[in-house]
Amino acid sequence: MNKYRLLVSIGLISILAGSLLAQVKAIKAGRLIDTEKGTVLANQTIVVDGEMIKAVGPNVPIPEGAEIIDLSNATVLPGLIDCHTHITGQASDRRRFQNPFIDTAVIAHIYPKRTLLAGFTSVRNLSAGSFTDVYLKRAIDKGVLDGPRMQAGAFYIGSTGSHGDVIGLSPLRSSKLPPEMSGIADGVDEVRKKVRYLVKYGADVIKFGASAGVLSGEDSVAAPQYSQEEMNAIVEEAHMWERKVAAHAHGAEAIKMAVKAGVDSIEHGSLIDAEGIRMMKEKGTYLVADVYVDDYILENFARFGASPKIIEKEKIVGLAQRQNFQKAFRAGVKNAYGTDAGVYPHGWNGKQFFHMVKWGMTPMQAIQAATVNASDLMGWQEKVGSIKTGKYADIIAVRKDPLKDVKSLENVDFVMKGGKVYKNDAN
Repeated sequence: MNKYRLLVSIGLISILAGSLLAQVKAIKAGRLIDTEKGTVLANQTIVVDGEMIKAVGPNVPIPEGAEIIDLSNATVLPGLIDCHTHITGQASDRRRFQNPFIDTAVIAHIYPKRTLLAGFTSVRNLSAGSFTDVYLKRAIDKGVLDGPRMQAGAFYIGSTGSHGDVIGLSPLRSSKLPPEMSGIADGVDEVRKKVRYLVKYGADVIKFGASAGVLSGEDSVAAPQYSQEEMNAIVEEAHMWERKVAAHAHGAEAIKMAVKAGVDSIEHGSLIDAEGIRMMKEKGTYLVADVYVDDYILENFARFGASPKIIEKEKIVGLAQRQNFQKAFRAGVKNAYGTDAGVYPHGWNGKQFFHMVKWGMTPMQAIQAATVNASDLMGWQEKVGSIKTGKYADIIAVRKDPLKDVKSLENVDFVMKGGKVYKNDAN
């Protein structure tokens, strides 16, 4: 009996040792983009132990028995980060404004995996109904679903009749959900309470509507939709709860009001003026400009059933946004990568790189916007954004050189998140 137990124990120890060893991987990187320094390193070895990067360098010893991943003919870089997604749905289904939230919830799980396989291993999701993104994030964190690391925004905070409200439908068709199950809030006390409500139920980041928008029924695209006092209250309350704040803002005046309130990022920033650029630079406010999505909206939204008003509003902001993105970047405003994915199909997140380069960035600067800059905006600079010892093993690769052909990032060949390989077409 003792001999039997000994043999079983030895067997269990062998299985455990093999299991632990299987967690160790060694990636041979032919070219590695150092996003912190903005340089390219040749012939690097990355040792991954479990979820984390254990060592990186040209002469790093490979642990005996480690799994070898040969990317010697590829360019390796950290997992990409999209700071503005709507990962629970897609705009191609215009019925989402009328259907019960369960219609969204039952299909939301397919979009995170598409995003992950596109090489985006972290995202900031800026608004979703009924806390769908909060629960999606929890399922991903538990390993139930495949998807990127997420910061969930939950409801978009907006004033009555704003871009965040449902406009043009009869109030008789309103949801039977409790009134707090929306982002609508008016007045200083209400917006403070709304921030607390979102934090209570899992919001990692707070988003509010500083200005009107494009894909909604109000006439304006630029007018402020909160007072300065309301914006101040939202930001003050969110920061007290240690949540960063993203402000949806197209119009010049709304942008300046949001920056004055202390937001961490301006989303879109389409009609920013010289004063707004100066204020953002002085305050260190990030610009998250979705400079690809205009093409998709103008090509597709009419057939999706969007009104002529929406199409005309997009025509107002599209080119102006790209020109002002260029002005802001050249002036030294901090920039983080954010696409508004969900307005266009998930998995296409990499299409924006080309447009960022077309409008003034180098390929390296665009990659940094989607790595070290994005991780800084999210407060995750110690976790992701570069390939460095002690960070998560979120690593991607492309066979081409993205510094010569940035469009290669539209179809990545290798994806690892937390040490687990989800895609490997790099050989």
